[in-house]
Amino acid sequence: MAARLKEKFNSEIKSALQKELGLENVMAVPKLEKIVINMGIGEATQNGKMMDPLVADLSAIAGQKAVVTKAKKSIAAFKLREGMPIGAMVTLRGDNMYEFLDRLISVALPRVRDFRGVSSKSFDGRGNYTLGLRDQLIFPEIDYSKVDKTKGMNVTIVTTAKDDNSARELLKGFGMPFRQGA
Repeated sequence: MAARLKEKFNSEIKSALQKELGLENVMAVPKLEKIVINMGIGEATQNGKMMDPLVADLSAIAGQKAVVTKAKKSIAAFKLREGMPIGAMVTLRGDNMYEFLDRLISVALPRVRDFRGVSSKSFDGRGNYTLGLRDQLIFPEIDYSKVDKTKGMNVTIVTTAKDDNSARELLKGFGMPFRQGA
């Protein structure tokens, strides 16, 4: 069974975006390419055991195994050596990507305390959107009793859009709750 947002994109969003952006070719309509979820943890340099729960949490959230990221170069001020584990990341594509975006928009974001919408200024100029989340507890997959320390994460939504306005319209079509007036 295909993901709910993927079906919505193919049946409704694609044709609406084509009209709104004035595109003649349906293949020129922007679409989602991938979603990258990244969690960095600075304390992993002192305590290597902190990586295991981080990887487990990220794997549970994404529904796919997380990869440990390592430092590319040594920085003495941070007591960091090249090759040390400093975080974890997951790249989602296909149905997993649509399922995660669906859960993010409909379940996780409404659980954020004092939520008024996400910033519409977090685009990078090339049609990609990055969202910072303060803790992993907003996802229902995380067991509250097993978490010893809350960790933030970055969710980057990579689209095929050429500019920010096209990407913003695409994400609005998916139901991304952008903050009003900002």
